[in-house]
Amino acid sequence: MIHSLFLINASGDIFLEKHWKSVVSRSVCDYFFEAQERASEPENVPPVIPTPHHYLISVLRHRIYFVAVIQSEVPPLFVIEFLHRVVDTFQDYFGVCTEAAIKDNVVVVYELLEEMLDNGFPLATESNILKELIKPPTILRTMVNTITGSTNVGEQLPTGQLSVVPWRRTGVKYTNNEAYFDVVEEIDGTYTFDPVTKLLSWDVGKINPQKLPSLKGTMSLQAGASKPDENPTFNIQFKIQQMAISGLKVNRLDMYGEKYKPFKGIKYMTKAGKFQVRT
Repeated sequence: MIHSLFLINASGDIFLEKHWKSVVSRSVCDYFFEAQERASEPENVPPVIPTPHHYLISVLRHRIYFVAVIQSEVPPLFVIEFLHRVVDTFQDYFGVCTEAAIKDNVVVVYELLEEMLDNGFPLATESNILKELIKPPTILRTMVNTITGSTNVGEQLPTGQLSVVPWRRTGVKYTNNEAYFDVVEEIDGTYTFDPVTKLLSWDVGKINPQKLPSLKGTMSLQAGASKPDENPTFNIQFKIQQMAISGLKVNRLDMYGEKYKPFKGIKYMTKAGKFQVRT
């Protein structure tokens, strides 16, 4: 599936690479750099770039491009989700996911990538399991490893792998167990525009599920401004607490496998996540 992974900083330098099946030359990233030059903004680089012999699938997080090299056709969202999981894992381990943090913990980074992919296929991606396989770096552990020559790799099989729920260790008991459901839906509405901050604010007000509000408009360039090569992209964010636009309701919630009586409750929230509207 995934042959190689390249990490590229904002300056266009490849500061880390990892290969699983076979070594792919760095020259394959030239196709990515060409697409990067054509993009008006860093986030406008196409997430999927076909090349004569490979596919390049990338995500941009914390000003770092994570570029995966694929040799055969695979679901792009599957690879994109894995790349986001890699970034979240680095941030969980190191506190931040920056070029400096990755370079300072390059040994742990390679150990994590080796466990997260097996021959190019995702294996262990849950933080609970990874932290038992690879101990998070600390100053004391780093000093001990330097003196004794040991590593952060654990010596025992993670208990999470023995659980029916991968992200939960076996034998764990809590005084309170809660189950949450997020309902993600799209809505439309009215707006105001601040010409100074270039921020468009949209106040929906009271929402009638029978007749949802809609937002339509046009964009014009300033006098003398050059016409952009590509159509502009709008980033939209919103959140509505305790509201499900579709009217979806959970009628019944059952929990099995627990000897105690759990508390069952539902919270509703409509949120945008990260939407891009391409005109």
